[in-house]
Amino acid sequence: MEGRGRLKYQYIDLPRITVWVADEILRGETRVTLDLGLSVEDVELRGDTVVLRGVEVSLESLRGLRDNVVYEIRGEGLVPVELRVPGGGYYKLRPVGPRVAPTLEINGIHMHRIVGTDPWRDSMGKVRAARVGRGHRVLDTCLGLGYTAIGSLLRGAASVVSIEIDLYVFEIARRNPWSRRLEDPRVEIIHGDAVRVVEELDDGEFDRVIHDPPRFSRKTGDLYSLRFYRELYRVLRPGGWLYHYTGEPGRVRGRSLAAGVARRLREAGFLVRPWRGGMGLVAEKP
Repeated sequence: MEGRGRLKYQYIDLPRITVWVADEILRGETRVTLDLGLSVEDVELRGDTVVLRGVEVSLESLRGLRDNVVYEIRGEGLVPVELRVPGGGYYKLRPVGPRVAPTLEINGIHMHRIVGTDPWRDSMGKVRAARVGRGHRVLDTCLGLGYTAIGSLLRGAASVVSIEIDLYVFEIARRNPWSRRLEDPRVEIIHGDAVRVVEELDDGEFDRVIHDPPRFSRKTGDLYSLRFYRELYRVLRPGGWLYHYTGEPGRVRGRSLAAGVARRLREAGFLVRPWRGGMGLVAEKP
């Protein structure tokens, strides 16, 4: 899965349902969502089957679906939106409620906050924290399902450059209806290591940066490094803002990841303050 280049997002348009939609159909509802809550459309009940966009599915197959899986309708029937990859990796699109944007789950870890919020509201809060506004050019360091990139456009950004190192993540995004706006030509997606990609970007190229990295680990440590923060400082224009999600790892053990991040951001030249929404920091380039 190595390599570097531009990725062209093309949504794979199939009916997708959850256990909540299946329950509605089994109760006799004929107008349901087949795109995880973004719209509703008619389905046709025919005895012991239901027709979903021209595909006939047995009602029996809708019974007993798992509540943590999104299913898509293919020729062979209901297929979970998941990828099992070499080395034991497991990626899936995980629903968190009826008619709510799903999250991405990798090896059992979900990539958005879902307690007291949902993935879409969580992402929009990060976009607001970065103070994205009309005409801004935004750097989104970790594409994921693309919610912060899409949210930046909705807030008026003129363009977004988003980086994704993991092609399996990108493949899940292509099957997520809530990611479909990544087809917008104002979003440029680069496949590569964010640390290396940012080094090749121009000085002062961006008005805003949203840095929402995977949780801190030995593998992702470079995304939390002083070296990387100096590069983010360089590509921001003077007066530009950065939002950095940190989460709360180590809180139970009395350690603060955010404190170390704040220290390194200040060393890189940023003016740093906690984000009032919690679990992150905002930083300004003077």
